[in-house]
Amino acid sequence: MAARVLAQVLVAGATVLFRAASQAWGQALVNAQKSGVASEAAQAGATAARKAGQMALQEAHMILGVDANAPWGEVVKRFKHLFDVNEKHGSFYLQSKVYRAKECIEEEYKRLGLYEPGEKQQQDAASDSNGQRDQ
Repeated sequence: MAARVLAQVLVAGATVLFRAASQAWGQALVNAQKSGVASEAAQAGATAARKAGQMALQEAHMILGVDANAPWGEVVKRFKHLFDVNEKHGSFYLQSKVYRAKECIEEEYKRLGLYEPGEKQQQDAASDSNGQRDQ
């Protein structure tokens, strides 16, 4: 009998606590919308989500095995080698990591003005032939 009463008291207490917490959360959301915090948090979340999908420049250098101040030709050479090796041995995951690393470094080189477009055209031709094979 005492156990049953104790269980009922615990359930009632948990119910009251849950209702109070949910009402407090709802009021906090209303207050945040009034003060503009919600839009700032949404923008911060969108920025974080965008950055979450991008590879860090340091990671890209490590994947391709090039120095941070390596010439663009060396980056393309390492990319082609690693991309081809992973294509032959069937590791699509590693191949995509290599491709994303090259994209990240390419973006940085473009920003710094070190990008040489002649190498890009050669790489695009290789990518096009790979894309046709998959279809």
